[in-house]
Amino acid sequence: MRIAVAGGTGTVGRHAVDVARERGHEVVVLARSNGIDLVSGVGLDDALRGVDVVIDTSNLSSMSAKATEFFTTVTRNLQAAERAAGVRHHVCLSIVGVDRAPYGYYAAKLAQERAVEAGEVPWTIQRTTQFHEFAGQMLKGLTVAGVHFAPRMRTRPVAAREVGERLVALAEGAPAGHATDFAGPRLERLEDMIRALAHATGVRGPVIPISLPLKQFAAMKRGAILPGPDATLGRQTFDEWVAGLA
Repeated sequence: MRIAVAGGTGTVGRHAVDVARERGHEVVVLARSNGIDLVSGVGLDDALRGVDVVIDTSNLSSMSAKATEFFTTVTRNLQAAERAAGVRHHVCLSIVGVDRAPYGYYAAKLAQERAVEAGEVPWTIQRTTQFHEFAGQMLKGLTVAGVHFAPRMRTRPVAAREVGERLVALAEGAPAGHATDFAGPRLERLEDMIRALAHATGVRGPVIPISLPLKQFAAMKRGAILPGPDATLGRQTFDEWVAGLA
């Protein structure tokens, strides 16, 4: 099978690329480094010739106010090129709870889902919980003068490698609509994750739990982004992931 991975150099995309190759598939990486611009559409038509399935793991490096425009534009560009190339399946990575916490970045991901659903290419949407790397993003982004602020929230973090495995498995099957949520094996508190990561990586300074005055984080704090009881669970815990960083 010929599989194209949009955002194939990112946190999850690179794992999807590795897993697909390990399983014997031919992989096309849709990234600027390969001359393909997902926002303008440049290079997509040529890249998708002969492709059977597209896995979309594209993302922004920050929670930009233009995230909705980015995700919907990329989705429509992909779908247009997919139709022209005869691609039979579009697999989209999304986030658990985007419909229960439709604010900011999550609202953008929900708009992406709507664009996928409205498209003509048969699709599968896989919602997952936050990756283990989420703690590092918060540690880096919420540090001021050596003090590390940690949003109070519960999460069920999942290994990015396992998400890549899940996406490839879905790509190998028939379009399934909304797949069962995919989550990590254990419930965690983000402030504890950030504290553990800081300790393990030698980052100094206090970790201060806070409640951010943003609708998105308020929804996270009340558990709106946690998976339901029917979710499929991954294997690697956050502690095991941190131990592997050493």
